[in-house]
Amino acid sequence: MNQHYAEIDLGRLFGLLMDHKWLILFITFLFFVFGAIYATLATPIYRGDALVQVERRASVNPLEQMSAVARGDERESSTAAEVQILKSRMVLGRVVDRLGLDTEVLPKSLPIIGSYVQRMDIPRPSFANNDFVLAGSLPDFLQKYAHLPDSLQEHIRLPSFLQTQSLVWGGEELELGRLEVADYLRGTPIILTTAEDGHYSLSLGGKTPRDVGESQVGEIANFLDGDIKLRIASLDAPVGAQFTLFRHSRALAIRNLANRFDVAEVGGSRDASTGMLKLMLTGVDREEIQRSLNAVAETFLNQNVQRQSAEVDESLAFLEEQAPALRTQLRSAEDSLNEYRSNQHSVDLTSEAQAAIEQFIQLDSQLNELEFKEADLAQRFTKNHPAYQSLLRQKRHLESERAELNDRVDDLPEAQQEVVRRTRDVEVTQAIYVNVLNRMQELQVARAGTIGNVRIIDHAQVDARPIEPKKPRVVMLSTMLGGMLAVSLVLVRGVLNRGIELPEQLEEAELPVYATVPFSNEQKKLVKKVKHRRDRHAFDVMEDLLAERVPTDIAVESLRSLRTSLHFAMLEKKDNRLVITSPTPNIGKSFISANLAAICAQAGQRVLLVDADMRRGHLHHLFNDRSHGGLSELLVGDSHSHDIIRHSGIEGLDYISRGRVPPNPSELLMTSSFSHFCDEVSELYDLVIFDTPPVLAVTDSSVIGALCGTSLLVVRFQVNPVREVLLAVKQLEKSGVKVSGAILNAIERKAANRYGYSYGYNYKYK
Repeated sequence: MNQHYAEIDLGRLFGLLMDHKWLILFITFLFFVFGAIYATLATPIYRGDALVQVERRASVNPLEQMSAVARGDERESSTAAEVQILKSRMVLGRVVDRLGLDTEVLPKSLPIIGSYVQRMDIPRPSFANNDFVLAGSLPDFLQKYAHLPDSLQEHIRLPSFLQTQSLVWGGEELELGRLEVADYLRGTPIILTTAEDGHYSLSLGGKTPRDVGESQVGEIANFLDGDIKLRIASLDAPVGAQFTLFRHSRALAIRNLANRFDVAEVGGSRDASTGMLKLMLTGVDREEIQRSLNAVAETFLNQNVQRQSAEVDESLAFLEEQAPALRTQLRSAEDSLNEYRSNQHSVDLTSEAQAAIEQFIQLDSQLNELEFKEADLAQRFTKNHPAYQSLLRQKRHLESERAELNDRVDDLPEAQQEVVRRTRDVEVTQAIYVNVLNRMQELQVARAGTIGNVRIIDHAQVDARPIEPKKPRVVMLSTMLGGMLAVSLVLVRGVLNRGIELPEQLEEAELPVYATVPFSNEQKKLVKKVKHRRDRHAFDVMEDLLAERVPTDIAVESLRSLRTSLHFAMLEKKDNRLVITSPTPNIGKSFISANLAAICAQAGQRVLLVDADMRRGHLHHLFNDRSHGGLSELLVGDSHSHDIIRHSGIEGLDYISRGRVPPNPSELLMTSSFSHFCDEVSELYDLVIFDTPPVLAVTDSSVIGALCGTSLLVVRFQVNPVREVLLAVKQLEKSGVKVSGAILNAIERKAANRYGYSYGYNYKYK
């Protein structure tokens, strides 16, 4: 194929779009309508947000520094860690327990539009109270019938498959007071059906539904031996309305909440963190979103305060454990010093001994401080931690100084040594005990003033407008999608269509084009559907000749051009017999054969039209005649040629019908009777036209073509590909039939041809 046919022709593609503009507009409009319906009926999704601040320091209490000393360091909060705490099961689980988010009530609603009906508070029509409900209708229709007078609504009846009373309409609701179920019933649907006088019945759904009992609104009822405890606070629905109750597992409720919850830092950067966290929660119930989001923020704040005070509690517990032992130790040291002084009457201490005592007090106080720190560090770090190692080095250094001081005391007189040691024990123990008491008071004050490092800046607020669906965007995207799909469908069909569109495509295959016949709308009016009992599908038959009914039709003019071309082409042929065939069925060869015969007869020629398709030929319908008594009867010897030739009603045109359908048409055509018949009619007529079966379907055309000097192949516009035409030509050539040329039939004036590489081959001249 020529290169300019193989390349993509943008003009042709544009023409394809123009040819199918109404299909494209229809599909686009259809998607627009679907998008608008979806945007209207879809359940809106709302989003609420709250703002909390995670500060660097744990407390604003003036004694905060003392609390930090007890912890051994001043730790800064990690924003990333706080985000993970917010999303943890610890925080979300407390929210689920606090608000009962593991409990769900679902009304049984209308299909597709049930959520819309309840959201818009469309009331229950009176005909729905009589076990009838309109399911699947448009919301406007429902609203219209909802306000009809009761006398009219009572006469509305729907098909049985739409009849139900259990559906819940707008304004009908159930308020759940309490629902407790055993673990094995978690996740099992519990169906509540309203009854008369404030009563209801309960049943378990699932694979094996069963009734479990009845009770009254406002009462605490036990079902299944206490496995279900239920209290309905209020129930506003007519008799028969159904609600499905669920008590989900705690893990599932936490997971559902986590899927709707998100946390993001506000105004932070990679190098600096603001500590401002925005909490976001989505859902379909604005009130539930606000409650849940406030509960998350408050739970996060409370756990943060508890976490900060827990460290102070640990230090305070350690000091409270040490205080009694120090008090006992102090009393023992004082008793020992007093007893020694009484026994020795009086011992004067030198200035060196006094200095030693003061140094002992200082060193022992420092060692005691390090012991407190070590006890705190031991709860958080191992001994290999750098902070722990630094503390141990300080402790070893102080212990070394204390040992040196002990050595100096050993050089004093024995009486002074004993007084120094006992005085040291009293003073050091007293200093440590007082320090412990002071610390205990300070930590108690710090614990009372601990407010955590989290602050709620903005409480939850839910946007009045839903975030989904965004109606303009949904409608726009659905419309664009419909347009793109429609355009893609048209273009793909056009690209994949391999049917011949131009005479040049046939001529490049070395097949001359004798005529291009435009598609005729008038011809469509002359065609009807016929179906015989033995046929699986109906087929088209012509009721009249276009050349006689509308002689000025453009298709008839094209056939007149074909008549002229054939006149000169057949002058050099051995006979006046013409075979008209096609590669496949339903190409229009019978239309070409019959109207060409009529046009030639109108020009003064004596023409014989032979329906050589003894399987499905239908030219007899064209002349409002019967099929039997035709070609097949001649070939089997039941009739003679002069018996089967019939006059058409057009001067100069005779025809032969197909006859009865024989079991072996091809074999009959190969007999000498048919050859004899051809020679006989050639002498009687100026032109003999054989309308034959499709080449690729049966071999009849090859047999007839071998006895005729001229053969034409009818090809249909955009139906027969070039390869199929070449295969038909090859099939005929195998039987010794030389195809003289082709007729391109049913050409349509399309924008694809007008804007593409075709410039049209059908003109009118008036």
